[in-house]
Amino acid sequence: MSRDLTVPAAEANRSFSKLLRAVKGGARITITSHGQPIAELAPVSDHGLDEAEQRRLADAQARLEARWAATDARTIGPWSRDELYDRG
Repeated sequence: MSRDLTVPAAEANRSFSKLLRAVKGGARITITSHGQPIAELAPVSDHGLDEAEQRRLADAQARLEARWAATDARTIGPWSRDELYDRG
């Protein structure tokens, strides 16, 4: 059963895990700041992607994950904090 909820941003921050569980259950949650809607949490399937688009995105993700798995990790550091922020 889908339900709509409205939650202030401060409450959303404190209860994010709980809100994600509600979204997983089908809820759409509007997050407000100073009484004005600023964001919405909704199940992924609610984004209006048709089956072909979902398949295309899943294929792209699978190709990307396969590329990552076949790529060796590279160590390019370590750097000190001072070296990272050297402005000279």
